[in-house]
Amino acid sequence: MTQTTNTETFQIPLDAAEAYEAKFVPSIFAEWATALVDAAEIESGAAVLDVACGTGVVARAARTRVGSSGSVGGIDLNPSMLTVAARVAPGVEFRQGDACDLPVGDDEFDVVLCQMALMFMPDRTIALSEMARVVRDHGTVAVAVPASLDAQPAYRPFVEIATRHAGPEARSLLATYWNCGDLPALVRDMEGARLRITDRGTRTGTARFDSPADFVATEVEGSPLIERIDTATYEAIKADVAAELARYATDRGSFEVPLVGHIVVATPVSG
Repeated sequence: MTQTTNTETFQIPLDAAEAYEAKFVPSIFAEWATALVDAAEIESGAAVLDVACGTGVVARAARTRVGSSGSVGGIDLNPSMLTVAARVAPGVEFRQGDACDLPVGDDEFDVVLCQMALMFMPDRTIALSEMARVVRDHGTVAVAVPASLDAQPAYRPFVEIATRHAGPEARSLLATYWNCGDLPALVRDMEGARLRITDRGTRTGTARFDSPADFVATEVEGSPLIERIDTATYEAIKADVAAELARYATDRGSFEVPLVGHIVVATPVSG
C-alpha cells in the first residue's frame, strides 16, 4: 500500500496516478469498492459522493447502481488522481477538495462513501463530521478501512521482517496504513461525529502481486523507508519475505496475500 503521512505527499505526479489506476485498483481496491457499495445498499436514483476518491474506483462502482436517474460525485485532494478519474469515469463529477472541509453544501447526498482513506486524514473526527454534514437525513455514510496490523496474516509478518532488518523506524513508517484498524475505536469516532451505526463487519480480501519482490517493492517504495535503507537491507527484506511468506505464492506464479478490513455503515443522528 502506498503510505501517505502529510498533505504534501498527496501531490503526486500524473504518471504515479496512472500507475495507481493500472496496478493498485485492479489488484487491491476494486473488490473493496464492490463490497462497500453493497454494504451501503445504494439504490437507483440516489445521489452519491465518494470522499477521497483517488482515481474513482468506488465512484465507478456506485455509478452502476444509481442508474440514469442518479448522480455520483468524487472529491480528492490530488489533481493528478482527479485527472485520471475523469478519464476513466466520464459520467462522474469529480472536483478537488479536502475531506476535512468538503466543498459541498449540507444535506446534498443520499449516500457518502469513503474507502481506504480515513487513516490518512489529519483529523478523522472532522472528516467524519463533514461526511455526516453533507448526507441527508436517513441517508447513509459507509466507510472501509484496513484492519489493524495485528489482524493481518501477511502484512504483519512483512512489517516484522522490515523492522528486523531496518530497525524500529521501519515499523513506524510502514504502520500508517493500519492506524485506523481498531473497529471499536472507529465506531466511537463515527458516533462522535454524530453518526448512528447501522451495520459493521470485517471481511478478508486479496491483494495480488506479480511476485514476493513486487509485494515488497509496493510497500517499501511506496513509503519513505526506501530513502532510508541501503541496497543490502532492501535485498535482505525481499529474501526473507520470499522465504517466510512462501505460502502466498500461487501455482499461477503470482503472489496473493490476504487483506483484512472493516466496513462500517451509519446514518446521521437527527437533531
